[in-house]
Parts: sequence; structure tokens; C-alpha cells
Amino acid sequence: MRLKARTLEGLYALFLLFPLLFTLGVFFLYAFVRAVYFSFTDYDLFSPPRFVGLANYLRLFQDPLFLKALWHTLTYSLVVTSLQTFFALLLALALNQPLRGITAFRTAYYLPSVISTAAASLLLLWLFQRTGLVNQTLSLLLAYLPHLLVLALLFAILQGAQVLWERRRGIPTSFLDPALALLSLPLALLGTYALGALGLVQAREVRVEIPWLPTTATFLGIPYPLWAIILMNTYTTIPTFMVLFLAGLKGIPKTLYEAAALDGASSWVMFSRITVPLLRPVLFLVITLGLIGTLQLFDQVLFVGGSGGAPLEATVTLAYYVYGNVFPSGATPRVGLASAAALFLAGLTLLVVLLQRRFGVGERGWT
Repeated sequence: MRLKARTLEGLYALFLLFPLLFTLGVFFLYAFVRAVYFSFTDYDLFSPPRFVGLANYLRLFQDPLFLKALWHTLTYSLVVTSLQTFFALLLALALNQPLRGITAFRTAYYLPSVISTAAASLLLLWLFQRTGLVNQTLSLLLAYLPHLLVLALLFAILQGAQVLWERRRGIPTSFLDPALALLSLPLALLGTYALGALGLVQAREVRVEIPWLPTTATFLGIPYPLWAIILMNTYTTIPTFMVLFLAGLKGIPKTLYEAAALDGASSWVMFSRITVPLLRPVLFLVITLGLIGTLQLFDQVLFVGGSGGAPLEATVTLAYYVYGNVFPSGATPRVGLASAAALFLAGLTLLVVLLQRRFGVGERGWT
């Protein structure tokens, strides 16, 4: 009876796991085996596959578009992973403070992560048009740059004068004291307005029309359209990693900070000696997920390259290179070449993650 009960439990478990096992077997294992097979063949979806050995892999590194896709993928992954990790940690530290209404701020900052890829891509197209919000904002900033410089100068003078006055009274005061800034900033704004009204500071005629999308121009070796995708993806992925960092920060005992404060440790010392070491497992997870996700960039390239009119050479990534060879526009599919590129991308992702774990942030720290 006991053996029969165990057999029934095993059958029930297999029955519950069957949908997952079926999905893994058909859409992952079977697809992977077929991709490996096709990577050694010349196959166009219509004729029988013809074995060509390693010709597809050698052909990849002779294709300038593949080399450009490889460069775009690696640079995009490095830049986005660095930016989203840094700003997610910074935002988590800010939202981990015991302030009134902090839950509302956490919700507001998390909202960008629930935007779908299609919606985010359409928003990107609207923001980075030649007359879009990004260029209009840059135009306003450059037009009123004299006002901003005068405002910063007046604020520095007023703030510095207050700090000197307080220190002469024997009160140790920092230049960034928020209480003093509450007086310096309004006075600086009033002074800037007065100088503008008198005509001593005037706005300039500036019209920025940077072609962010339909161009192959580069900045720091990265095309403008890819920069647009970098900015949008960084903005939409920061909230997800912020939640992971918040969970890690909540797990750090407050008694450690209290003991460090009693010993006279500064905020930077507590951050570098307590927060960062105890967040290393979370850092490893965030960086690993970031690398895997960025190396597989596809959706935004499809939207920006299609609807946005961005040149293929400016946005192509390895994932899009695979798609473009299987579903070319008005050409014969090159399934064998696409399969080889897909396997190369899988191997590259595994290699990058292993290198990050070996030489970067490991699960238990920097190794």
C-alpha cells in the first residue's frame, strides 16, 4: 500500500509538471538541438538542408554586419548594465529612508517598469524625433544657459556668504546645508529674474534639431539611435533592479549602522564598509540579470529600425541579426547562418556571465 501511495504521488507530480516539461522539451530542448543541426547546414526553409560543416561560423566573422552587431551588443550591454546598476542602487538608497509618504514615491518610481516594450518604443520614437521633446528641452536649456549660469553663480555666492557667517559665529556648517539653501536659492532666483528684467542677462535663439534616429552619426563610438535605445531601456529597467536593492537593504541589520555611528564612522564609510559588502549577493544578481537581458536586445531595435526609420547599421544587434537572416525582407532565408549566430549569442552570454562571476562581482564578493 505504501509503495502504491508513493507511485500515485509520483504520478500526480508528473501530471502537474507535464505542461512545464512539455514546454521545455519542445520549445527549448528540441529547438536548441535543431538550431545546432541547422548551424552546420545550408538551409533556406524550402530546400532540404545541405551539410556545410563550420562554413556558417566562418562566414559570420566575414560579414561586416555581424561584426557591427557584435560591437553594438557588447557596448550596449556594458553601458546599460553599468548605468542601470548604479542608478538603481542610488534610487534604492534614497527610497530606503524612513520618511513620510515614502511608499508613494516608491510606487511612482516603479511605474516605468510596467510599461510594455511596444509602448516604451513608441514613446522613444516620440521623444527622439527631430522636433521631439528631447530636442526641444535641449533648445530651452541652451537658450537660457546664461540665466542658469548666473543662477548657479548667485547661489554659490549667497550660500558661501552664509556659511562664512555661520562659521565666524563658531557654528560648523557645510556648504551643502539645506537650511541655508532654502534662503540662498530663492534669493538667487530673484536676483536672476531682476538681471533678466534689466536686460543684463538675455536668452539666446537656439534651435536644436539633432537627428537622433535617422542617422549613422556616432558619439563615443555608439550611433545616436543606439544611444536613444540605451537611455530608454535604462529608464525602464532601473525600477525593477531598484526593488531588488531595496529588498537587500531591508535585510541589513540597523544595529550595524548604529554601532558604526557610535564609533564615529561617516556616511561614506558606512556605505563602503557595511552596505556594499552586504549587498554583494544582490549586486551579483542584478549585474547577471542585466548582462543576460542586454545581450538579447531585440524589441526596441525592431521598432526603432522599422517605425523610427533608423538605419540598420546604426542599431543592429546579434538578436536582430538572427531575426533578419531568418525573416529577410525580399530575400532568401539563411537559416543556417542565423542558427550559427544564435548559438554564438548563447555562448557569448554564458561567457560574459562566467567572466563577470570570475573577475567581477561574485555571489560572495569581488573574486
